[in-house]
Amino acid sequence: MKREEGALFMVEQKITVGVGTEWPLDGLLTLPDGDGPFPAVVLVHGSGSSDMDSKIYKVKPFKDIAEGLAQRGVAAIRYDKRSFRYGRKLLKAKGSQFTVWDESIEDALFAAEILRGDKRIDTDRIFVAGLSLGGMLAPRIVAASKGAFAGMVIMAGSPRRLEDIMKEQLMSGLDNYKGVLRWIVKRQVAKFEPLMEGIDELSDEEAQATKFMGGTTLYYLKDMGKPPTEELLKSTDAPMLILQSGNDLQVSKERDFDKYKEILAGRPNATFKLYEGLNHTFMTAHYSDISGAIKEFKIEQQVKDYVIDDIASWIKSPGQTLESTPET
Repeated sequence: MKREEGALFMVEQKITVGVGTEWPLDGLLTLPDGDGPFPAVVLVHGSGSSDMDSKIYKVKPFKDIAEGLAQRGVAAIRYDKRSFRYGRKLLKAKGSQFTVWDESIEDALFAAEILRGDKRIDTDRIFVAGLSLGGMLAPRIVAASKGAFAGMVIMAGSPRRLEDIMKEQLMSGLDNYKGVLRWIVKRQVAKFEPLMEGIDELSDEEAQATKFMGGTTLYYLKDMGKPPTEELLKSTDAPMLILQSGNDLQVSKERDFDKYKEILAGRPNATFKLYEGLNHTFMTAHYSDISGAIKEFKIEQQVKDYVIDDIASWIKSPGQTLESTPET
């Protein structure tokens, strides 16, 4: 299907990620109009279950990014997250051994295979772009791809362990709630903290035997930390674009963005960009504490054009220095 967006055309094609597997997923390949070959991006979801647009209440960041990239000469694949399409069936099938491989990584590799088989795609310029948890997984996806990906875009990610981020978010929420809500959050924190201690010291069997949340076990978190993100970042020569919003309520400049810069100091394959005034989905920020995180997504808006400009520009020429962001 060919559509016009403003003065530019793009092409949308329905695809299926994971054809022939137990978990086929509906998706869309969005292409610039023309013959190509075009550089391309596989979009990888954040935490939780979400559709191909990565819809959260009234915002659809993956739709914005995919369509925006197509208008700028870059193809993109987006697809329903496996846990969104199969939910309990997936957890039941994988049981205590459910990990991010089952949830995200394998499907990103399947999507790369689709792109590599398409003559309209420049197979030397296929990138993975992950948002939030997807950004945290991007180095692992690139490592597992064995050369299928030319590089990665890490959006609102973190090099820290997932359980440390979750604990921090709960503690921050505790400071912002009162009355019954504070009591509920405090109980969650009290239950959560002991589970998070010494996950790496647990055997796989012990981790798989300990229930966590949403039907998962501690093995999900243990596996998430293998190998450590810092190790993956230091061991890759793949180009990396690391993007962070200054008003992100889920991850922070000081503990996450600056940590990436510390780990990758002096590395010519790493490019960094911070956007003041934007939130976790690279849209205008409206709230200043974690209690407003959900409210952010109930305001209808789009990913900023200048963020998409930067992603497209970098993909066409990885390693370049990005220009300063216009005032919002």
